[in-house]
Amino acid sequence: MQLTARLSARLLIAALTLTAGVTIAADEGGTLGNLMALLAQRRHGVADFTQTQYLAVLKQPQRSEGVLSYDAPDHLEQRTLKPHPQTAVLDHGVLTLTRGSRQRTVRLDEYPQLAPLIDSVRATLAGDLPALERRFETRLAGDLDHWQLDLTPRESGLASGVKRIRLNGERDRILQVEVQQGGADRSLMTIKPRE
Repeated sequence: MQLTARLSARLLIAALTLTAGVTIAADEGGTLGNLMALLAQRRHGVADFTQTQYLAVLKQPQRSEGVLSYDAPDHLEQRTLKPHPQTAVLDHGVLTLTRGSRQRTVRLDEYPQLAPLIDSVRATLAGDLPALERRFETRLAGDLDHWQLDLTPRESGLASGVKRIRLNGERDRILQVEVQQGGADRSLMTIKPRE
């Protein structure tokens, strides 16, 4: 379960960082349509990231740095460069983890506990608003120039691993993703898109 919870959080962060489309509960002044149009145009993305994980089992926060990449419709890659090189690649429902000379490949359909998060990733990538709305309650604050989107899982199974996801961005750029996990555990990723 610990592996799947960590993988879920990592993949969700990567997907939400680089993907097309989000859902917003209220469309004040056309914000939903405008934001969707801006984000839906992204078919490829590369960004540098810095992630800090605050876990109850650790005495100090764990920091990592690396590169995220996305290619539509369903290829995600998170290459961690520091402190230890490792790669997580999600491609067509298959997750491949590589650390050093060790590699592990799993089919996501063999891990039903990951289905809600992966479905939300796929729905986000596809711009499938109904699928996202089935999985998350959404709340948008701000305007297109400076916005904050909160996603709260609707399902208890998903909510047991992820309490809330908060994205901050400017126009079509997602610049920060915070994932609040169970207890006091949380992860904060700062993203710097490459031009």
